[in-house]
Amino acid sequence: MSAPRTSMVAVTGPLVAATEFPQESGFDQSASLLAEGYRYMPNRFQRHGSDVFQATLMARRATCVMGEDAARMFYEPGRFTRRGALPPTTVMLLQDYGSVMTLDGEAHRVRKAMYMSLMTPEHMQQLYELVTDAWHTRLHRWIDADSVVLHDEAQRVLCRAAAEWVGIDMSDDEVETRTEEFAAMIEGSASVGPRNWRGMILRHRTERWASGLIEDVRANRIDPPAGSALDVIATHRDADGEEMSAEVGAVELINFLRPTIAVARYLAFGALALHQHPQYRDAVAAGGDAALEVVQEVRRFYPFIPAMGGVALAPFEWRGHRFDEGDWVLLDLYGTNHDPRLWEQPNRFRPERFTGWQGNAHTLIPSGGGDFHTNHRCPGEWITIGIIKTLLGLYVSSMRCEVPRQNFWIDLGRVPALPASGFVVSNVTPH
Repeated sequence: MSAPRTSMVAVTGPLVAATEFPQESGFDQSASLLAEGYRYMPNRFQRHGSDVFQATLMARRATCVMGEDAARMFYEPGRFTRRGALPPTTVMLLQDYGSVMTLDGEAHRVRKAMYMSLMTPEHMQQLYELVTDAWHTRLHRWIDADSVVLHDEAQRVLCRAAAEWVGIDMSDDEVETRTEEFAAMIEGSASVGPRNWRGMILRHRTERWASGLIEDVRANRIDPPAGSALDVIATHRDADGEEMSAEVGAVELINFLRPTIAVARYLAFGALALHQHPQYRDAVAAGGDAALEVVQEVRRFYPFIPAMGGVALAPFEWRGHRFDEGDWVLLDLYGTNHDPRLWEQPNRFRPERFTGWQGNAHTLIPSGGGDFHTNHRCPGEWITIGIIKTLLGLYVSSMRCEVPRQNFWIDLGRVPALPASGFVVSNVTPH
């Protein structure tokens, strides 16, 4: 994809090794952050010729950083807490209070172990098979439609598959209802005004539903499959030996479902990449390492989570600068994934850059970095990769379709980003 089409911003500039970091002028930069979205930090890194600067955001002093060195600093175990690191409405829509991401120390370790226990190869493969089944079921509806929005349809596919995977039996009507709720949480997570309000209202409805499921399991009114997420969450005991409250259990159950639905964005991005770079379709259809290279480049190239926030738990030094307890640091994920020091020609879509790639927990960080077990790195990252690989494989192999003329523009000022059309396909026929 060409840079002008998506308005990608190159990040340049040397490392800064000084006790005083560049400063953004002005009383508060919040309006600029909201207006520029993913571009806010990259624009200023470029302006200052630096990979770190300080600014006042939401009436708080923030140190904004990017790059591998910054990611290693940020993901040093025990250095930062996520509590107070993001706006309250963002936390409530994406994680909510009491979730694993808001915990630290032993409490975090024990709760994170619960998540990781469900990330076995066998359990993840079960989800991919459920995604495949749900896709083929939904495909029959697309054949009779004049056109469909791939992103919206993928959300329904993933909601159906994720619900069954965690141990919930959903009717077609309930799939529609829950998809609407999860989509509203994702859409409103980084906004102010109506999108955010709608997400908050529907989130409360979802939490009541999920709390009821936890209570029903504990009261033996429903019996989810042994080892399913619903079963594990309802019976889990935290570091203090106590069960989670039904409300916190609901939060964690939602945290298995909502992020899965969010992966629909990657299908829209991936379909767009294959439309504009059709030479990679055969690699996706073949599966294996070649398909994985395409998936990793989709995750690197396209905008997903713009940044991660942390609040220092204790004083530390980095590049001669002293950070005090309570200092707020923002790591630019999007900027790091487009850092020319890490990625040659970062604004070009080139899956072959991942040929033979051995992995690096601090360079490819679309959902965060660091270690899965000791840090707050997303425990479902490998599931995300597997789902994208599954969906793109189905897209190129299970059907034929046309891609009509439409608006592919990706507005980097809007978080979370998506091709304007959601990626429309028409004249769908089974392959």
